[in-house]
Amino acid sequence: MTAKVALIETKPSRNNYRQLFQDSFEFEQFSLSQDETLKKVLKKDVTLKIDLNEYDWVILVGSEPLKHFTKETAITKFSGRMIGDNILPVINPAIIHFKQEAKATWEQSRDNIIGYVTGSKSVFKPDGDDFVGIEDEEEAYNYLCGVLAQPYSYIGLDTETAGLYPRDGYIIGISISGAPDTGAYINTDCISERIEEKFQEIFNKKVVVFHNAKFDLAMLEYHFNFTFPRFEDTMLMHYMLEETPGTHGLKDLALKYTKYGDYEKPMYDWMDQYRKEHGIKKDDFRWEWIPFDIMKDYAALDAAVTFILYEFFDSYLVKNDRLYGVYKKILIPAVRFLTDAQDWGVPFDIERLEWSRDRMTSKIQEANDMLQAHESVKRFIEITGEFNPNSVKQLRSLLFDYVGLQPTGKTTGTGQNSTDAEVLGILAKEHEIPQLILNVRKQGKIKNTYLDKIIPQLDKDGYLRTNFNLHTTTSGRLSSSGKLNMQQIPRDDPIVKGCIKAKEGYKIVAVDLTTAEMYYAAILSGDENLQDVFRSGGNFHSTIAHKVFNLECEIEEVAELYSGYRQAAKAISFGILYGAGAHKIAEQVKQDGGRMTIREAQEVIDDYFKAFPKLKKWIDANNAFIASNGFVYSFFGRKRRLPNVKEGNPGQVAHEIRSGLNFLVQSVASDINLMGAIDAHNEIKEKKLDAHIFALVHDSILAEVREDLVDEYTEILLRNIQTDRGLTIPGTPIGCDMDVGDDYSFGKFEKQYGSEYNLQAA
Repeated sequence: MTAKVALIETKPSRNNYRQLFQDSFEFEQFSLSQDETLKKVLKKDVTLKIDLNEYDWVILVGSEPLKHFTKETAITKFSGRMIGDNILPVINPAIIHFKQEAKATWEQSRDNIIGYVTGSKSVFKPDGDDFVGIEDEEEAYNYLCGVLAQPYSYIGLDTETAGLYPRDGYIIGISISGAPDTGAYINTDCISERIEEKFQEIFNKKVVVFHNAKFDLAMLEYHFNFTFPRFEDTMLMHYMLEETPGTHGLKDLALKYTKYGDYEKPMYDWMDQYRKEHGIKKDDFRWEWIPFDIMKDYAALDAAVTFILYEFFDSYLVKNDRLYGVYKKILIPAVRFLTDAQDWGVPFDIERLEWSRDRMTSKIQEANDMLQAHESVKRFIEITGEFNPNSVKQLRSLLFDYVGLQPTGKTTGTGQNSTDAEVLGILAKEHEIPQLILNVRKQGKIKNTYLDKIIPQLDKDGYLRTNFNLHTTTSGRLSSSGKLNMQQIPRDDPIVKGCIKAKEGYKIVAVDLTTAEMYYAAILSGDENLQDVFRSGGNFHSTIAHKVFNLECEIEEVAELYSGYRQAAKAISFGILYGAGAHKIAEQVKQDGGRMTIREAQEVIDDYFKAFPKLKKWIDANNAFIASNGFVYSFFGRKRRLPNVKEGNPGQVAHEIRSGLNFLVQSVASDINLMGAIDAHNEIKEKKLDAHIFALVHDSILAEVREDLVDEYTEILLRNIQTDRGLTIPGTPIGCDMDVGDDYSFGKFEKQYGSEYNLQAA
């Protein structure tokens, strides 16, 4: 029997879907709207009337039909995967012309859809006997004995929890899979001492496979005191195979790589209905409210999917020594290290936080008073009746209509003139009001984003536990998320950093790599002239300027006598690793307070590369390799995939090449820092020193160290950072700057706020 198929796109297009689906089946074609002039089809624009139940299959092309007919919005995630009983979403094939990496997604989605419609592919329905929920101690014990007896050397393990941090919640249940297509979800209420012992016996004898090990390790170690001699992480394995952020979730990978599809959808449907019936917002829903009978099958499948993914990913990783080496030698040790660092937490001074919050409230009022007192703003208020700096509409009217500033050309998604921070920064050079608005926004962000949110999230000991992520950047650099993003703490106002304060008898110690990316570029390129700059010591940028421009002075005099040349040297040193041309270099010099034409910038670039010819040769060779191959490997084995260099537009190609070149040095600097921190942490643990690394922020390693151990700690850390890992200039290890103080501002808080704060404290 021929299937009845409907294909629905957003609006009529030129896509030849019959050809695209290889004439494999017949279908009726529809559009949400027939108005081809619409840039975006909103709900009010939809004219299509259709009963999806009249069709065996409904193909939804693009995100807008997906959103209209389902509750989902992530078209790439569900492309080619079945939703419900008959809905098959797929990305719009036209996107391939703009994003070459979408080609593989389209082809796989097309093949899946053809399979479903023609009957050669079907959704797997798990057998209830293979996935069980256990609430009885004896049943749990017998099941674990069965897992232990399985011939496989590894198990899949997962937890369901009542919180995202060990101190904020508890473990509701543990899922375990000891063989393909099997799994159990064990309620923690039935976990007795002998069950704990049996779990630990399994963990001692088998490799434990997690998906996001850092999360589950922290939970299981904190609440059950389990130990894990050997573990793997399928999330990080996938990150090695595909570094694109946002693609590493267990549900996404289950859709893409297993037969189980969107197996948790019935549970999420139950959650949606529960929230609707009880009037609960999505963010307020608590996981422990899900009944055991609803949770058990899907929780058991989490462990089973993890088990399957490990077998699949491992078979690919072991074939690539470089990727496997990064995973085993950097990422897995980093999981253990970051679990410990996160558990120690960021030390805060609650009294200073509360004072800072009140002080920032005053600063916001002061900044707003200055804005409202400006003559142009007062006249605007007289005309319009009010002015709210948070109203984008009113702000546009004030700046562009009333004051008469010219828009920068940057627009919002709806085509309106932008008034974001970048635009205001440009306009501030022409008028006072944009800077006054920036001041109000800056103070407001510090209070609302940091001070207000930090205080209620502190644990009882005054520490804040947040996340550091290994899998969310394409370069391999760490990111931070959760209760506090440590990578985005304000730099130009020390009030937040000043609240990160060591407890009495301890110090905050920060160690930063010095000019790291240029240091590693000198080694990777083999440019002896550039390496000599580091061997000579002294200020790097002054030395570069002295060498490139043949300045007739001592190096230490360059900053004073030839500041323009030093600015140019600094701009080029950083710019060339980001693919900056003469226009960008000239612009950067101007931003730094200097003066330079585009022609002068090009001459400076030429002089720079004459001084460092091997660096130029290395850059050109890698740019050519990236353009030809669409990928590049870092020194330690990370892979950066850049498919748009093949068929992208010229702008995309140039961007991809720049990204690839920058990756070569940025990833190396990040990995050196991370490996140094890991090795130092392990040595400190072995010696049982009262010193604790609690954060990696960009190229800085932060620790809370007992005062009498600061010298010993810094010796250990510097030695491990400067260890030769195959990327060291002989006799000249990477430079490190060190700061030691009571708080993370290292005196800046006291300098700016100390008199006010100490006066109140007194």
